Amino acid sequence: MTSTVFITGATSGFGEACARRFAEAGWSLVLTGRRQERLEALCAELSQQTEVHGLVLDVRDRKAMEEAIANLPPAFAKLRGLINNAGLALGADPAPKCDLDDWETMVDTNIKGLMYSTRLLLPRLIAHGRGATILNVGSVAGNYPYPGSHVYGGTKAFVGQFSLSLRCDLQGTGVRVSNIEPGLCESEFSLVRFGGDQARYDATYAGAEPIQPQDIAETIFWIMNQPAHININSLELMPVSQAWAGFSIDRSGKA
Repeated sequence: MTSTVFITGATSGFGEACARRFAEAGWSLVLTGRRQERLEALCAELSQQTEVHGLVLDVRDRKAMEEAIANLPPAFAKLRGLINNAGLALGADPAPKCDLDDWETMVDTNIKGLMYSTRLLLPRLIAHGRGATILNVGSVAGNYPYPGSHVYGGTKAFVGQFSLSLRCDLQGTGVRVSNIEPGLCESEFSLVRFGGDQARYDATYAGAEPIQPQDIAETIFWIMNQPAHININSLELMPVSQAWAGFSIDRSGKA
């Protein structure tokens, strides 16, 4: 029987790379995205390899998520996997300079959107049982603070703790939960974070040999295809060029 995976945020970055990797392996796909033209183009391309169902929606819209999931076509109703990829960072300024609307958008997308897709799809994943997998895309920002990470880091810390707690609640169902925590990755994610500033985007990755979306997709594919008795609780990865910064010390005497 063909396996089906539900991927949020599939129109760019990790989500698009995952869609391509799983399609290559013959999995059926349910893909969500806000940008209709991109999603339709991706679905049309990948439908030449496998069965694809696209959902143009924003994961922040609970009602739209409820309706879309309740009305999944029968061919896509039995899920083996959920990849909670939809997420974003907005801005990298210090907290006093940030836009509260940006903070709210990050919370609504990275936390509430993930909650909606997880809770609404849990019955289908539990019905599949052994071997079903929920894969949450976290970040090293949820483990290590850095200037400008504030709310984004907080939302990814939530993803980590939510993943661990979900494992406890799903014990005995056969459903696995994994949290992948990437470091420096080159994708449209950073262009969105920097408000489309291409120069700042380029400077972020210059000479760093960052992780690519295809690397993340391959790692996720590996996690979700482990033997059914194995759960990868969390997996943190960085490019070799990246490491943890030292503790910052204010020497102005004003602290």
